[in-house]
Amino acid sequence: MAKCAKQQIGLEGSIWFQKAENRFLGGDRILLLEKIDELGSINSAAKAVGISYKTAWHLVNMINNLSDKPLVDRMTGGKGGGGTLLTREGKNVIAQFRVVQEEHRKFLENLEARLGETRNLYRFLRRISMKISARNIFSGTIEKITLGAVNAEVTLALPSGLRITSVITIGAVQNLGLKEGMNAYAIIKSNSVIVGRDLHDARISARNILCGTVSKVIEGPVSTEIDVEIGGGNVISSIITHGSSEKLGLREGEHACAIFKASSVILGVN
Repeated sequence: MAKCAKQQIGLEGSIWFQKAENRFLGGDRILLLEKIDELGSINSAAKAVGISYKTAWHLVNMINNLSDKPLVDRMTGGKGGGGTLLTREGKNVIAQFRVVQEEHRKFLENLEARLGETRNLYRFLRRISMKISARNIFSGTIEKITLGAVNAEVTLALPSGLRITSVITIGAVQNLGLKEGMNAYAIIKSNSVIVGRDLHDARISARNILCGTVSKVIEGPVSTEIDVEIGGGNVISSIITHGSSEKLGLREGEHACAIFKASSVILGVN
C-alpha cells in the first residue's frame, strides 16, 4: 500500500466586500444567497448552510440594508404561501463576487509559486504564534542527548552555532519524544539569567554562558532589564535588581555575558 504524501503547505485567504466600514458580503453570505436562489426559501437555505432561521433573516436584512438595491426579494401570499428570490441585482453581485474570488485564487497560487518551499515559513510562523510568558525563546536542533539514571542532558544547537544545554528528566524526554536531529525550543525566564562581565574564562557551575554586546538597558526603580545580543540576531533578556545594575554599570554597546543553569532551560516541541 503506498504511503500517503505529506500535505503541501499553501496560502489561504478570504474575500469580503466592505461598505461604510462594515463587512458587507463574504463567502459565507454569498453561499447563503446562492442557496436562497436555488431553494426559494430562507428557511431551507439556512438549513443548507448550517445556520439558524433567525440568523439567516438577520443576514438578509443587513445585506438588503447595506445594498444600494435589494439583493433578496421576499414574496408573500400566493400558491404555496410565497417564497424568497434573488433580484437581478443579487444575481449580478454573486457573479461579480465569484470573479473576484477566482482572481484572488490565482493571486495566491502565483504568490505560492514565488515563495517556493514554504515549510520553513510555516515553522517560523508557528514559532512566532506561540504565547508564553517567558521572555527568552530560542529555536534550534537537538544535537545531543545524554541519558543519566534520572535526568538527561540535552544540547540544542542554534542556527548561529551557539549551543544551549538543558537538564530535564528522562520522563520529559520520553513524553516530548525528543530525538537527536529534531527541532526544539529552549525557553528561559529572564529572571533566571545572570549578567556579568568578562566571564569567558570564569570557572562556574552554570553550563550556559553566552557572551555578546549589550543592546538595551531599561532602568526601573526596583528592577532593570538588560538585553544582550549574542550573535546570529539572537538576543537574551535578563531581569536583575536595580542595585545589581548600578554595581555592574553596564551601558549599551558594552561587552557582557548572560549566564543560566541548564536546569533553568525548559524545552518545548511543536
